[in-house]
Amino acid sequence: MSLLVVHHEGTAFLTLDRPALHNAFDDNLIRDLTTAFTDAGHDPATRFIVLGASGTTFSAGADLSWMRRMAAYTPAENLADARALANLMHVIDLCPKPTIARVHGSAFAGAIGLIACCDIAVGVPAAQFAITEVRLGLIPAVISPYLVRAMGARAARRWILTGERFSAEEAMALGLLHEVVEPEELDAAVHRHLDSLRLAPPGALAAAKRIVEMVDRPINEAVIEATAQEIATARIAPEGRKGIAAFLEKRKPDWQA
Repeated sequence: MSLLVVHHEGTAFLTLDRPALHNAFDDNLIRDLTTAFTDAGHDPATRFIVLGASGTTFSAGADLSWMRRMAAYTPAENLADARALANLMHVIDLCPKPTIARVHGSAFAGAIGLIACCDIAVGVPAAQFAITEVRLGLIPAVISPYLVRAMGARAARRWILTGERFSAEEAMALGLLHEVVEPEELDAAVHRHLDSLRLAPPGALAAAKRIVEMVDRPINEAVIEATAQEIATARIAPEGRKGIAAFLEKRKPDWQA
């Protein structure tokens, strides 16, 4: 299993559990995460969801084996795959239960989307972040609505275009993280937020999430489909194919040579 699910005192703890692969995600983990968030969101006994990870890294983004398979996908398979990832982000974003991202290590590429979709995100000082898709000739399409909402459009432009790494402190300043604490304080910080959430009844929390969605500009089905179409197109474009091939072959793409 690449995802551990533990229920304790009304909280579903979802743990990315591929430490040897730095918790990189593939189609199987995307499916399992979608199912876990959907089930927890509909479970009357579950009040909160905490998303964490094992090992030293929160998530390195896409799994290399998955990227190799994607390189051989037909356009229809590619689009279906992109839609699955876009749907995962949408499911997390619209989950009726409060969600907390427990970011104990670095997060890159699509993994940053998981953090941006959660209601509350707590990280550690040593964590680093980077939105690296453009360096592979791709774009962070399906996570972009959530990044722009979290960071603001201008900041998102900078980090999406450069692919540079940024620190946990910068992530907090940008709005991607809400709090940065020392590693030994991370669990206590998560439980402190859970204790605060327990002061409100489930119905009010769900309604509060809905009202925020109502007054904010919605990420609707058209936007989600458009982002899936964009990344599916980028993957099979010449730059995307060259960038992925160079990455898998551990060499610089033409535009970096």
